Amino acid sequence: MNILNRHEYDRRMHRVLDHIDRHLDRQLSVAELAEVAHFSAFHFHRMFTAWMGETVADHVRRRRLETAASRLASQPGVTVLQAALAAGFGSAEAFTRAFKLHFGLAPTAWRQAQQESKIGQVHSKIGQAGMPAAGHDDASTNHGEYSMIEVSIVERNPVHVAYLRKTGPYGPELGRFWGEVVYPWMATNNLLGLPRYGICLDDPTVTAPEQCRYDAAVEVPPERLLSGNPMRTVVPGGQYAVHRFRGPVEQVAGAWLALTRDWLPASGLQLDARPFVEHYPPDAAYDPATGVFEAELCMPVTRL
Repeated sequence: MNILNRHEYDRRMHRVLDHIDRHLDRQLSVAELAEVAHFSAFHFHRMFTAWMGETVADHVRRRRLETAASRLASQPGVTVLQAALAAGFGSAEAFTRAFKLHFGLAPTAWRQAQQESKIGQVHSKIGQAGMPAAGHDDASTNHGEYSMIEVSIVERNPVHVAYLRKTGPYGPELGRFWGEVVYPWMATNNLLGLPRYGICLDDPTVTAPEQCRYDAAVEVPPERLLSGNPMRTVVPGGQYAVHRFRGPVEQVAGAWLALTRDWLPASGLQLDARPFVEHYPPDAAYDPATGVFEAELCMPVTRL
């Protein structure tokens, strides 16, 4: 397969994964997903399995369970039945069986274990675009500093971006990804100085490290031609809870944790299916000597 064909293949499959994540609350057929990808329904299942390393059904089930697990961990008021229905399961019983098979614990016991260990919903949803490596074994280390976190409810417009994706563990490798892959690509395409986004598509507390997807994105109009075969997408608009973070990399996980564990349950809002986003405006400061940086931590919310 030549480079151009490989890029088109990847682009179509990325579109399918995005479609799945946005429609986990309803049934998704192979025929529908094949149509999204513009591939033959007859061959799509085999192609998807070869590309993802798991069947369509296994992938959809895993994403439903991971999304439900994140909801249970971050929203104490959500019942097991509510989490099950929101994730596309027809009953709490079917959800509980699938959940226990995947995570090793029933949903209620798993939620209790998360609360006791203080892991929370976003142990390290961090990108650090163009910054030192991030990733923390104890996201609660700096939690007390953010007990009175300041949050604004912001209506954000959809944003067209070009992105490079990394699949694998979050943490230090993301800093290297920005520095060694993304920054040179941005420089080659004269993209330095434009708004950037770190988009974590999976929750590292529930998704296996090798399956975590991360997009390093730059805001560009869709018609702009770029070298390097980046993917294109739209960062969803809508309502976000935004915390304007300023501090060293060691504190960002504590800020994310405070947003989800402390602020969200008392807000009267809940998470929806859009991804968490770190927005780096063009004027966002970064001090390489101290590691202090600025970013907008954008958590997608909707009415409870």
